[in-house]
Amino acid sequence: MASAPIPVGGMLAPHNSNLAEYIDNVFGFAPFTPLGNVTGQPAISLPLVHNDENLPIGLHFAARFGDEAMLFRLAAQLEAARPWADRHPAIWG
Repeated sequence: MASAPIPVGGMLAPHNSNLAEYIDNVFGFAPFTPLGNVTGQPAISLPLVHNDENLPIGLHFAARFGDEAMLFRLAAQLEAARPWADRHPAIWG
């Protein structure tokens, strides 16, 4: 995503009567995944950064077609260097 989480029913709610505005909102909020979806390239989002509210900010990585293994190796190395399994927003307790 290109921004922090938005409220349910916000700018991405399908009740928007202006189709062009709705499409701009959707692609403005999620601009990184469509290319991978169309090409079939593997991609991964890793929660390497957290914002001031301790919500995870995912960094998006893509690989060559069919090279999911490289993404798993990258994820393992990054998690070893910067563990995230024990990081939870306050709402999780």
